[in-house]
Amino acid sequence: MSTLPNRARVAPVAASALPSALRALEAEKAGLDALLAALQNGLGGPFQAAIDLLAGATGRVIVTGMGKSGHVGRKIAATFSSTGTPAYFVHPAEASHGDLGSIQADDVILALSWSGETAELSDLVAYARRFRVGLIAITANADSALGREADVCLTLPKAREACPNGLAPTTSTTMQLALGDALAVALLEGRAFSSQDFRVFHPGGKLGAQLKQVRAVMHTGDRLPLVPRGLVMSEALVRMSQKGFGCVVVTEADGAIAGIVTDGDLRRHMQPDLMSRTVDEVMTPNPTTAPPTLLVAEALEIVETRKIGALIVAEEGKPVGLVHVLDLLRIGAA
Repeated sequence: MSTLPNRARVAPVAASALPSALRALEAEKAGLDALLAALQNGLGGPFQAAIDLLAGATGRVIVTGMGKSGHVGRKIAATFSSTGTPAYFVHPAEASHGDLGSIQADDVILALSWSGETAELSDLVAYARRFRVGLIAITANADSALGREADVCLTLPKAREACPNGLAPTTSTTMQLALGDALAVALLEGRAFSSQDFRVFHPGGKLGAQLKQVRAVMHTGDRLPLVPRGLVMSEALVRMSQKGFGCVVVTEADGAIAGIVTDGDLRRHMQPDLMSRTVDEVMTPNPTTAPPTLLVAEALEIVETRKIGALIVAEEGKPVGLVHVLDLLRIGAA
């Protein structure tokens, strides 16, 4: 008969789980603090050596690990790939059954094992040594089989697991993940990986929308609600209604931006003579503008922070486009 407990008979969780949550987070925070201290004292040298090895590789980064370390390794590989460092995950057990053939001499292997004695990694490590494939270890035991064989050993400091039994990988996997993120960030900064580079690998979803430039979503040409200085408000309102943006951009004779008239300006100047006044008397001078290269995420922050409904896109002081807040919402940037 199975000795596993019947889930239906397990005692219910205590009324307040908050103390457990706080203890878990405190344990993991202590692990991250220890990792930070290690990088500032001793681990910094091997970390730089690992970055040099990864950055100098002409092939890919092969990330591997077993169990929970493997799950963390998959995330690290995904982060590398999305930030300009080609990487993929190879399961160590599958490596022994043919997947070693996908690893080339110009690759670098990043192997994760808290103990450094994971049996499933042995064939992969032997392969790396036989064919002189660069090997970086992330382990808590530098004297382990993995630590000794690695070209660079990133030795994690000892830390208490958040699990009260000290068994379930919790703090240890958090530290592995954080160190993987640190490697990825150092690599992308070293390559001057820009937001536009990032967008190439993230074209979909909210993130892809936010990484577009406003030139991709702005209204241009005949869609622009432009009126000249001196125009009477009765005519300006007709133009405002025709364009449907709730504003008109007032321009100088040479086409430069003079100001903007918005729905808010109309309310502030609501007097019997409003229709006979000129746009010069009603407009807000020096309106907020943005270059065509501004990211949609930054444009969204501007319209939200300044509480404006439309953002004028300008080059050399002249309007070239208009982005309405509804445009930003429509493409899923918010």
